[in-house]
Amino acid sequence: MTVLNDMYQYDLRILRWCVKSRYHHKFINFVRAVSRTGDGYMQVLVPITFALITQSTEFFLLALTAFAIERPVYFVLKNSLKRRRPPDIVPNFYCIVQPSDKFSFPSGHTMAAFLLVGLLVAQFGAIAVPFYLWALAVGASRVILGVHFPSDILAGAALGSVILLGVI
Repeated sequence: MTVLNDMYQYDLRILRWCVKSRYHHKFINFVRAVSRTGDGYMQVLVPITFALITQSTEFFLLALTAFAIERPVYFVLKNSLKRRRPPDIVPNFYCIVQPSDKFSFPSGHTMAAFLLVGLLVAQFGAIAVPFYLWALAVGASRVILGVHFPSDILAGAALGSVILLGVI
């Protein structure tokens, strides 16, 4: 149990640091915008766009398969582990945005973002590697906005990457 306690203490330190950023309104507006890019639209639009541009359905079908695996894994983990969100656990802590569901672990935004970027890198090579900055930003935004613990983000990134390895 010391590992879980150590992880929780790490999570709390990061959350306390994130609270300081909440006083910078322009930064928070930017973070909200980044978070919204992880709402799922990119996971739909990017494969469709590449299918239309390349006149090939290969990437689209690969993404469809990957997300057909990712979404149920996310749903089962989130609803069976039932980790409460930071405001439900940390005294005097609040979310800046309304989370889409009740539970925190894993971060679905991060899981899907890392899976999408991994698919892009697998399909298009090193030219797509900079998109990992977007996936990292989506994950960080969820912590800054107060809807996830940092460990939720790490788990989401790892799970998205593992699912990627299973489909490529």
